Amino acid sequence: MEKVKCECGHVNPFGTYLCESCGKPLIEDDGQVADMRYEGVARRSQTYRKTFIDKVWNFFSSVKVGIWIIVLLLLTSTLGTIFPQEMYLPPGERAATFYENEYGTLGKLYYQLGFHNLYSSWWYMLLIAALGISLVICSLDRVVPLYRALKTQKVTRHTKFLERQKLFNKTDKIINQDEAIKKAEEVLKQRRYNVRTDKGNLLAEKGRFSRWGPYINHIGLIIFLIGCMLRFFPEMYVDEHIWARDGETVVIKGTNGEYFLRNEEFKIVLYDEEDEKYREALERAGAPVVQKFQTSATLLKRADTDTIGADAELEEIKHHYIRVNDPLRFNEFALYQVDFKLNELAAFTFTLEAVGEDTNKDLSDIQFTVDLYEPDMVYEFDNGYRIEIVEYFPNFKVHETTREPTTINRIPDNPRIVFEVFPPDMAPEVDRGELSLVGIQVNEELNGENNYRIRMIDVDMRNVTALTVRKDRTIPILIIGGFIFMIGLVQGSYWHHRRIWIQNRNGEIWIAGHANKNWHGLKKDFEAISEETSIPMPIDQLEDNIQENEEVEGVEDDNDTTKQ
Repeated sequence: MEKVKCECGHVNPFGTYLCESCGKPLIEDDGQVADMRYEGVARRSQTYRKTFIDKVWNFFSSVKVGIWIIVLLLLTSTLGTIFPQEMYLPPGERAATFYENEYGTLGKLYYQLGFHNLYSSWWYMLLIAALGISLVICSLDRVVPLYRALKTQKVTRHTKFLERQKLFNKTDKIINQDEAIKKAEEVLKQRRYNVRTDKGNLLAEKGRFSRWGPYINHIGLIIFLIGCMLRFFPEMYVDEHIWARDGETVVIKGTNGEYFLRNEEFKIVLYDEEDEKYREALERAGAPVVQKFQTSATLLKRADTDTIGADAELEEIKHHYIRVNDPLRFNEFALYQVDFKLNELAAFTFTLEAVGEDTNKDLSDIQFTVDLYEPDMVYEFDNGYRIEIVEYFPNFKVHETTREPTTINRIPDNPRIVFEVFPPDMAPEVDRGELSLVGIQVNEELNGENNYRIRMIDVDMRNVTALTVRKDRTIPILIIGGFIFMIGLVQGSYWHHRRIWIQNRNGEIWIAGHANKNWHGLKKDFEAISEETSIPMPIDQLEDNIQENEEVEGVEDDNDTTKQ
């Protein structure tokens, strides 16, 4: 594809509609007004269509493709709001069972299609990447030739360029053309135009920087999208939840096992009903009102770098009362108070009783405690008795289809334990102990009539605090991207690119004007020139054509009526 040389000497890329230098039309068309979008320059997507790279470039340079990508992103993002994402499931819930149990067949399909982690899925990331590629290619395909055309434009433009502007006029009734042009130059400078002259001709330009507003928008949006994608890198963004029971030490997620948190105590502070300051409001509420949720927390750091987990040697770093909007901050992390659970079951204490033939046996010294979070599976006693946990269901439920016992999650909200008791005098040929199912207000014998019964004698409950672990290095990137986007939005919305050409052509004054928007403002500038000089107002050629067509149609209608 050879380049096209204009009669002015400027060499234009193949496919250029208007010469970048003088504006002469290089491609003939039937329109009376020139197409000034992108200054009539050749865009790569409109000229190169042979290779695979050309096809990819042309695909992503299409505004329609960009709009469709945005529509697909909106639709898929909507899918992610139908049911809660996995990160927002209640603590202890498993996604594999939660969606089906909670929402039925539709929830199961939602999980199987991967919509429970939609915003981190590979195909959603691919859509975001496609939008970024579309923005980059769309911008480069337009801004580079547009910049080149505006930079190389001459003051003296070709007569055909002037004639094909929307606002155009010419007259030979002005006696002193040079003086009129100089006067027009003064008027335009007063109206803050950048005026250039060449051989008595004039080009006044104003607000060219507004042409770059959409492309600055694209730059800001691209930076914003990069910030969003960086959130899927652990070093850049952490948003995790941890639950800590009173007295429990847990590892802080996202810190690679380096930092731990010990929950000294979680408590709720209520407003004092006797306080005169709040008495009236509390009486209207009709119930106790929470003043603050507070976690007394100690931040710990692993001292031994070779040991990870609960066995690591920990040193205290700081103590802080975590409250709503008052997080515990360290390094780039912050721990926020987000939820709590009061009086959660923590442990059951049991004793063994003889209920059969050996009812009079004294087994009061057989007592044991089962930790409902990490229960021991075997309990042995000095008198030879042994008790084993065969099955443990923290949150007991009978499956709807199989009718078999199962657990909803690992949180002990409704615990059931299957115990097996082995007395010391059990016959060697008996390989099975006595089975019983024990829970809150539940004590069932599973293999006939038992000689021993496990009875619950005490319950231990603890408060649980829920904290959000947050680290976000992408915030500065998102702020910069949003700020640049707003600059481009203001730049392209509140300023407009206006140009006025005034030329002396063999005793005739040629005047033309173009604006990328706000033609009314450009016409007012022409009115100011007309009031101060003898240069007439330009004619809006599009409006005149519309009026002429309406008049012709009216005459034809009158003729048809006369014939009838």
